[in-house]
Amino acid sequence: MIRIAAVGRIKEKWMREGIADYLKRIQPYEKTEIIEVEDEKAPESNSDAENEKVKTTEGSKLLKQIRDTDYVVLLDLAGKEMDSVSLSKHIESVHTRGYNRIVFVIGGSLGVSRELIARADFRWKLSVNTFPHQLCRIIVLEQIYRAFRILHHEPYHK
Repeated sequence: MIRIAAVGRIKEKWMREGIADYLKRIQPYEKTEIIEVEDEKAPESNSDAENEKVKTTEGSKLLKQIRDTDYVVLLDLAGKEMDSVSLSKHIESVHTRGYNRIVFVIGGSLGVSRELIARADFRWKLSVNTFPHQLCRIIVLEQIYRAFRILHHEPYHK
């Protein structure tokens, strides 16, 4: 099973439709679900300490969605970059090692807590570019779908 645990709700119709489309595409390969946790208010006037508190609170909510037996892939700007083939091999390797559930974690706009970083089994840098955390869901789903196409030796756009 694949789970995406993410901060915030998707409000834009086009994003919800894109997410639904990729969930539908992935379902023949593996059960996939998205869990959303409430984001915390983080005005630009926040101090660094207030922003850390926001990250800690959001991180606690995300950690509640993770079991001890889950393999956790944290989207992190300080993580390791992977191309699509590498991601597919990584997913296959995680399954081979006996994990029943892979949780991809997408933090909020301020980033993630130290506790969440410590819990991660793998830190994935999606891109050198910065994307809104809502858009990351669609990109992650597309990459998961592409990974399963690669693993099943099915055509995919290169």
